[in-house]
Amino acid sequence: MKKIIYCCAAGLLSFYANAQVGIGTAKPKSVLDVNGKTTLRKELRVGGTSTQAGDAGLNGQVLVSQGEGLPPVWKSLNVSFMEEGQYKLINSYLSSDQTGIISLSDNVAGDGILVNSVGDKLIDLTKGKWVKIDGLQNSFTVKNGKNRLTYQFQTGVEIKAPVATTSESVRFACGVFRNGLLVAVRPDRIASNNNSGKNGLQDYIFTLNYTEQNVPIGVHTIEIACRKIDTSNAGSQFAIGRNAQGSNGTSSAFTLESTMKMDLIEYVSYKNN
Repeated sequence: MKKIIYCCAAGLLSFYANAQVGIGTAKPKSVLDVNGKTTLRKELRVGGTSTQAGDAGLNGQVLVSQGEGLPPVWKSLNVSFMEEGQYKLINSYLSSDQTGIISLSDNVAGDGILVNSVGDKLIDLTKGKWVKIDGLQNSFTVKNGKNRLTYQFQTGVEIKAPVATTSESVRFACGVFRNGLLVAVRPDRIASNNNSGKNGLQDYIFTLNYTEQNVPIGVHTIEIACRKIDTSNAGSQFAIGRNAQGSNGTSSAFTLESTMKMDLIEYVSYKNN
């Protein structure tokens, strides 16, 4: 009789040791198989033992699988999470150019246009004789109409006066065009130094920063163009984004190259399932 009892007890222990529990399923595939939504009201601990509670992780950590047969672990990821109601950087576009513009030099007069307005067409000569920096053209796609688009344009500008000891100047403007229409512009002026030691040469860095808001959804093309407004001496050599033709190696296309960086920032919103 004792042998029968022992056998029954051993059978019951074996049953419970190998039992699988199914919630929402009659055929569980693991020790605990939940078929349906799960609500967890407190911490989730992993990697515990029969004598020690598992690790609940730290604030901001995520649970990462280590593969079959191994317990998951908490990991700190260097990634910012996109939360609803915030603006997040979606993409950055960077382009550079060392060809620049030299066609506004050597007896080319300025266009005399003193004022520009948002929406001016790149090809409208009554709004200025714009010359594009072809290497800075870029295209991008906006997917959320609530956004910010930041432009950061920088280039070198150089002038070389015909006579080293005579100070000459050029007034010019550079602008950002989206789909052929002006969205940002900045006029400026460069003057040579009447110093024979510099051989009539002067250069400096031009910068244009601007932010557009709520750019329409769709594909857009960005172009950078500059124009010559006027000059004190049409014979002065003038270059944008590269060295002037007769600068005698003082500068180069590399040191005066043009760069354009665009940051597309969109509003984060989630749709309910």
